[in-house]
Amino acid sequence: MKRARLVEAGGVRNPTRPHPPWPGMEHQLSRRRLFIRHTPPTSPSAEPAVFVHGLGGSAQNWTDLADMLSDRLTTDAIDLPGFGHSAPAPRVTIPLLAQDVAAWIIESGRAPVHLAGHSLGGAVSVYLAATRPALVRSLTLISPAMPFGNPRRSHQSRYLPMLAVPRMAWFADRAMRGRTPEEVVDDIFLGTWADPSVVHPQRRREAIAEARRRLATPWNSRAYIQTYRGLMASFFQAFVPGTHSLWRLAKVIECPTLVIWGKQDRVIDVRQAPPTALAIPDSRLLILDKTGHVAMMERPQAVARAMAAMLDESRDATPEATDDALSVM
Repeated sequence: MKRARLVEAGGVRNPTRPHPPWPGMEHQLSRRRLFIRHTPPTSPSAEPAVFVHGLGGSAQNWTDLADMLSDRLTTDAIDLPGFGHSAPAPRVTIPLLAQDVAAWIIESGRAPVHLAGHSLGGAVSVYLAATRPALVRSLTLISPAMPFGNPRRSHQSRYLPMLAVPRMAWFADRAMRGRTPEEVVDDIFLGTWADPSVVHPQRRREAIAEARRRLATPWNSRAYIQTYRGLMASFFQAFVPGTHSLWRLAKVIECPTLVIWGKQDRVIDVRQAPPTALAIPDSRLLILDKTGHVAMMERPQAVARAMAAMLDESRDATPEATDDALSVM
């Protein structure tokens, strides 16, 4: 593990105003249909990238970061099954979600790609980079959901016993019917951002529109709970022998990897950051102050600068920088 380096502030695009969510379309793959949002490149030298969102998120979460990196990356952001505009899958596990992402990379003819994953998407990306190394050129993990045994490492751990409740999705649907999209969005921002007051009004409007659509989707609660259970299964596997342990898989990742964490992350404690980076052979660690669980939305320029530095380093084989970027800004 080494400290992450950042390119100069002018080394990445800095749009003057938020771009609307990038357009997307549903694609029929060999495994299932997935909705993909595509950010067009602003440079002919841009390289293929695939971004994977977290639990309860969608491809929209990557809008700003994909915009800032569009001169370096031509990005496809995937709506995982049951989220965004993608229909749910009959069964959800980390390996199966990794297979869905791999199917897009292969069938779109874009391999190898620069892969980025957030939270749940980070766990999926770890699995994919370890088991299908030929598909991944570099890896960026933002607060990845690596397994931990201490329930105090996440405020969401208190919900874990509820997964055993029969018909949990039915109860969740009933509870959600009494909530407005605005209330849902404000709770999400409160739980995932270090300072929700800095959310751009346009981004809040877009989040409310997405929440309104999700609340009207019949599988909304079922998909969330099913995916949460699949994620927890990967946690349990981490503490028993087997090749599906994410911690064991992290140790065989070959590509350059950037691990980013928010110091004020309340969903997955920042104390998970050093062990995650230490587990991956060729890793860089960046911890961002005044940042919660969604660094790519809260601090997209800092994340873009760190990713750009890793891309430059892996492409040009430049010597390790001496910048102290473990905690920045």
